[in-house]
Amino acid sequence: MNAMTDSGVMKHRLTVDEYYRMAEVGLLAPDARVELIDGEIIDMPPMGSLHGGTGDLLIYLFSKAVGDAALVSSQRTLVLGKYDAPEPDLMLLHPRADFYRRSHPTPAEIRLVVEISDSTWRYDREIKAPLYARHDISDFWIVNLRKQELVCFREPRRGEFAEVVTITNPGLVAVQSLGNVPVDLTGLFD
Repeated sequence: MNAMTDSGVMKHRLTVDEYYRMAEVGLLAPDARVELIDGEIIDMPPMGSLHGGTGDLLIYLFSKAVGDAALVSSQRTLVLGKYDAPEPDLMLLHPRADFYRRSHPTPAEIRLVVEISDSTWRYDREIKAPLYARHDISDFWIVNLRKQELVCFREPRRGEFAEVVTITNPGLVAVQSLGNVPVDLTGLFD
């Protein structure tokens, strides 16, 4: 689909299928840190050790807390319709027998999406949060490493989250979409 820009020129929006085809034929490097948002390929900054280590810590903490109630997934594509394929830092997925080997997860299978933000706070809040709300992701968290805060977005309505809670010293935090399963995030920012 093409879209008119403010300057009056046409811009081509890539579909998820076209995006994957570009990767298949080598137009995108296999290790490229990119995602498709609103039909545009977005370059993601390199992952530093604080970001990567926080991701590993969260995988460990979520795995302990949710057990078999959800599959903990990291750096995996989430297909959100025709033009959006973000790669969240972490997701809790509805368990599936094939472990998502046959297809990427879709919004109906998402229990929680987590973005770890060091240099991407504004992008995560202004682009990703509305994107996830538009696709009815019921629970979205941003781990803001710079401000050392956890921001929980819940109750998507008409492309926005009705509830936004900022936690500056996280302890037990409930994953509402899993029946309020508590995750102990004590020491997340130590």
